[in-house]
Amino acid sequence: MSLCETSPQIAQSPGLPTSSEGDPVFPEPWAAEAFAMALYLHEKGIFTWSEWAAALSKELHQPSRAKDGSDYFDCRVAALSGLLVSRGIADASAILDLQKSWQRAAEATPHGKPIELANDPLR
Repeated sequence: MSLCETSPQIAQSPGLPTSSEGDPVFPEPWAAEAFAMALYLHEKGIFTWSEWAAALSKELHQPSRAKDGSDYFDCRVAALSGLLVSRGIADASAILDLQKSWQRAAEATPHGKPIELANDPLR
C-alpha cells in the first residue's frame, strides 16, 4: 500500500511532486522525513490538514521563493516550523540554532560519510 493510499489528504498538499503513479517523490531523505513529521503531527491533531495547506501555500507564495519550485521542500520545513512555533510546541530560536548546527555538521562531514549532529565542531 502506498503512502497516498493510507492518507489520501496528502495528495492534496499544494505543489507536492508526485510520480506517474501519484506517489510523493522526495529529492533527499530529509525531505521525506520532514513530510512524515508533518503527516504524523496532523494525525495527532496538532493541526488540521487545511491549516497545513494554508501554511504551506503561504510559504510557497513568498516573493523570495524560487520561481522554479526548487525550494519546495524548504517551504515545507518552514511551514511546519511556523505551525509548531505558533502553537507553542517549538521555539523559533531553538529551531534556528538546530538548523545552523546541522549545516555546520554537514560542512564538517567528509564526503560519503553520514551527516550527524556530533560532527558539528561547535557541539
